[in-house]
Amino acid sequence: MKFEDIYQFFKDPPPFYLNKELAVCYVLAVLLRGDSYGTELIQLLETEYPLYRLSDTVLYSALKFLENEEMVTGYWKKVEGRGRPRRMYQIKSEAMQQAQDLARLWREYAVKRENARENSGVPAVSGAEK
Repeated sequence: MKFEDIYQFFKDPPPFYLNKELAVCYVLAVLLRGDSYGTELIQLLETEYPLYRLSDTVLYSALKFLENEEMVTGYWKKVEGRGRPRRMYQIKSEAMQQAQDLARLWREYAVKRENARENSGVPAVSGAEK
């Protein structure tokens, strides 16, 4: 390792993988906009929040938690342009208020981290939602 490697790390840090708590809040933030399925949730995160990644394991653990807590429900749907039907998820109407509260926590967290990154002098990644 050289000092140059350290500077390079901070110029282009590796993505941060969401834990289950963050994943739950992120998933709800997306589902508030409309029904979605697992692969799409991962792709949206990488597109809208390029500093973050979400593993399949953590995502499906978060979705299972939300189903067990009766916040979301799943159903099968054929998605245009995809081969087999996808398991779609949607927020239950009675969970809408709590979903909005948890989604707000995700947005505040993501904005705070982006602002900290900008204030550190490290170039921001374009495309991140604010």
